[in-house]
Amino acid sequence: MYRSTDKDIRVALVDDHRLMLDGLKLLIDSMDGFTCSWHCEDAVQALGLVETSPPDVLVTDITMPSRNGLELIKDVRALNKDLPVLVLSMHDESVYAQRAIKAGAKGYVMKGASNDELETALKKVVEGGIAVSAVMGEKMIEAYTTGEDITTDQGVERLSDREFEVYQLVGNCLSTSQIADQLGISPKTVDVHKSKIRAKLDMQAGSSLTAHAIRWVEVQKLAPKP
Repeated sequence: MYRSTDKDIRVALVDDHRLMLDGLKLLIDSMDGFTCSWHCEDAVQALGLVETSPPDVLVTDITMPSRNGLELIKDVRALNKDLPVLVLSMHDESVYAQRAIKAGAKGYVMKGASNDELETALKKVVEGGIAVSAVMGEKMIEAYTTGEDITTDQGVERLSDREFEVYQLVGNCLSTSQIADQLGISPKTVDVHKSKIRAKLDMQAGSSLTAHAIRWVEVQKLAPKP
């Protein structure tokens, strides 16, 4: 368990949406036994603050410009392997939770969760546990025992974290320039990711990546939620 010598559990927040960040800070500070030690809007700044002012637990979003939350988790693990990371994201946990845990996170909570659920998750990861929903926990145990990924449909599990992010954005009908702006990368880099996605999904020449991604996104929307 990673804890400071302070009485309160020090929580650091990373989210590129200022209103969400400010709201989370107020929420954390209102919780008994917790305090927000610092908050920032991008992964690069967060990594520097983790090194100079390590908290007791880091809470991060997934989708951020430049480096996403999954990449931040890996960087944090390399810098301070004892620092627990909790993901707080709008993305469905059935899609991203296993990727986050594989990257080194200790928990995954949807942004629609209640304040009590977030507080419970924070306490659990600080105490050394794993915080996911009961249904997702069962799926992860099954994946561990069978050696198979939770997400095995259409080969999407073969995509890297960044490629998977691009794939989802394509499925949400964003253009190359819009994806580039949202992720803080160049349109040329987006095209490179698209090319790798097509190869990993064994797509035939002339088939539409956009149509493929849209179908996948729509299937996820219809799937039963944990």
